[in-house]
Amino acid sequence: MDLMYAAHVPSGEGPFPTILMLHGWGANAHDLLGLAPVLHGGQALVLCPQGPVAFEISQGMLGFGWWPITEDREIDPVAFDSASKAVESFLDEAGRRYPIDPRKTVVVGFSQGGVMAYDLVLRNPERFAGLVALSSWLPDHVEKGVPSQPGLENFPALLIHGTEDPMIPVERAQESRQKLLARGLNVHYREYEMQHEIRPEALRELVVWLEEKVFNLIQLA
Repeated sequence: MDLMYAAHVPSGEGPFPTILMLHGWGANAHDLLGLAPVLHGGQALVLCPQGPVAFEISQGMLGFGWWPITEDREIDPVAFDSASKAVESFLDEAGRRYPIDPRKTVVVGFSQGGVMAYDLVLRNPERFAGLVALSSWLPDHVEKGVPSQPGLENFPALLIHGTEDPMIPVERAQESRQKLLARGLNVHYREYEMQHEIRPEALRELVVWLEEKVFNLIQLA
């Protein structure tokens, strides 16, 4: 597999409900893996690939991202497309290596990883059973660059954002919600009094939503 990654693999033969978790700028493959024991009671396969862009945070310490951040904060479409294809390839390879249940695969992205999650679902909704964007936003160039796809009507999406986020203003999350609603997704939107982070109350929201809107719902279908 081309991307470095960390994984939480439940005991048993599977197939397992699967959560693809995409970290934010400056983090790494292990950043979100600590959430695995509380998601679906630890019985979900959790895959955490590492962004391909490496940079030095401090002496001897590297951080990673999905595309380079420039001074003007504009997203390089070439770098973004390369990262998107890398994640798709990673998921293809993971499907051959791990007993993934394709009917119960959710993508969860934090900050920059949330942008990647938006792109993956909007372009290929048939690959996923749910979308989660934490402290993130849906850029215009990503949303406008993807034509309407079959399979997005009532597609489950959870958006969580902090009202005090100093990095991505909450208004950008609100705009993202409207963009998804315009495409027909079933959006569950929540704001919490927090900054650019995942507070315990936000994590509880994520845990409940996964069970009620994705995993248990599909099991009953």
